[in-house]
Amino acid sequence: MSCSITLKELSYENSSKKIFENVNLNVGHEEKVAIVGANGAGKSTLLRVIAGLEYSYKGDLELFHNKISSKKEYKKFRSDIGYLPQDVNDYFLCPVVIEDVMFNLRAKGINKEEAYCKALNILESMNISHLKDRTIFDLSGGEQKIVALASILITEPKILLLDEPTNALDSSAEKRVVDILNSIKKSMIIVSHHKTFIQKLAPTVYTLNKNGLELN
Repeated sequence: MSCSITLKELSYENSSKKIFENVNLNVGHEEKVAIVGANGAGKSTLLRVIAGLEYSYKGDLELFHNKISSKKEYKKFRSDIGYLPQDVNDYFLCPVVIEDVMFNLRAKGINKEEAYCKALNILESMNISHLKDRTIFDLSGGEQKIVALASILITEPKILLLDEPTNALDSSAEKRVVDILNSIKKSMIIVSHHKTFIQKLAPTVYTLNKNGLELN
């Protein structure tokens, strides 16, 4: 199976302590895996490393069998990675839902009419088209999370990195996210504390601890 993501002996430390070490992982093409672990184990930091947002790591990170050692090397894969942070408060670039979902398409040069149609289609597929003209910061936390996910999926990334994607979602919204993620064929790494959500989505689950990743 072709690997989308490969980590070899990966470690990361900040100015005060080592966050994690000895992380080894292969995520195959269209494979869905979940990572669990105690608070402070470094799960979110690990996702940020894979997302190209943290570079002071040791070890090897490979995307599609290409070793990544710098921002420059990561740049050509940037559009292949869709990263949903745990806290989406600072994620949005436009004040209105439909404008924000359109933004990445417009940035790629897609004309306004086509971008609008695609944005409306994805909002409809996620059952949130009624939010299209709402102001982002008037939405609930759960609604903001789903809008952020829509703005990622519209760009059709090959890999999804999802950090606590069900935080602030009610049961109906969570079910919709599960259905959406199960319906799309992409490689995914999901960090979550929600066991029921993981069981519905990711057949492979790892625990991140001081020894690295251990298969559950």
